[in-house]
Amino acid sequence: MPTTLHELDDLVPVVDEIDVKTARGDVTLREFVAGALGHSPLWVKGLFAVRMAVAAVLRLETTGVPDTRRLRPETVSFTPGEKDAFFTVVRGEEDHYLLLKVSDNHLDAWLAFITDNEQPATFKVVTLVKFLRPAGRFYYNLIRPFHHVILLGMCRAGETWRDRQ
Repeated sequence: MPTTLHELDDLVPVVDEIDVKTARGDVTLREFVAGALGHSPLWVKGLFAVRMAVAAVLRLETTGVPDTRRLRPETVSFTPGEKDAFFTVVRGEEDHYLLLKVSDNHLDAWLAFITDNEQPATFKVVTLVKFLRPAGRFYYNLIRPFHHVILLGMCRAGETWRDRQ
């Protein structure tokens, strides 16, 4: 599968699902990531509670509810192995991209933020999913509609980070 997401060329051939959202804003990559990962309205917290219940019924081991402390641009890490929210940093390049990962027993998921670093900047928010067993595919298809809504909210929160400060 050809891609213009060169930062992810090693993952594209081995994942089962790829979703790309595009956003624009007068913010830096750090500001966008802080806004996006810090997006946690009450309805999103409710969806995570439902997610935990569904995971329990399906006997899936999942990471917990995301850390709701507000991320600040200066606390966004680009250091592999460190945490940003409940994701682990895989790799990144300041002012260019950040690749994060979360693993459960049924799937591995990556979240990438890629920018062209213009002003206003264009951001690609990329979700990549690798199913580790059939329950992973079932689970992802169950949450897919909510995934889109949450990611669009995250994009809006990233685009408007400066406006909310």
